[in-house]
Amino acid sequence: MSKIAIMLGGNLPDTPEKMDFALEKLQNSGFTADRISKIFHSEAVDCVPGTPDFLDRAVTGEWKNSAEELLRICQRIEVEAGRPAIHSSRESRVLDIDIILFGNEIIDLPHLTVPHPRALQRRFVLEPLAEIAPDWNFPGKITVREALKKLNG
Repeated sequence: MSKIAIMLGGNLPDTPEKMDFALEKLQNSGFTADRISKIFHSEAVDCVPGTPDFLDRAVTGEWKNSAEELLRICQRIEVEAGRPAIHSSRESRVLDIDIILFGNEIIDLPHLTVPHPRALQRRFVLEPLAEIAPDWNFPGKITVREALKKLNG
């Protein structure tokens, strides 16, 4: 079993319900959640002008299969929740699921990079994750708590 951290986010009216939907689907697929952060509000980052604020939530837990299998399941859940399979990362979405950490693994594939490549620069990732897993490490780097402190200056 690998200890993993996932982020759930979105910025459309039914995003909180879609987060619950995603958690249920993930758990039905073999993910065992152990900690779930509260929902955080954040400004849209790297999105088209006028994009509404986002809601973000971190989840930690255990997964017994590969990171690629988890990615396929996450992408399927996003589509089932109403997000188009082909989409821009700069536009509003009802649900976004990102794998932030997958144990101590470093994965660099064309379709999957873990740790998430921009996690250390994103407050909307670090704040929810610091609430539930402040002492988790980014492989070869710093803890979540230290990364958030550094980001906050």
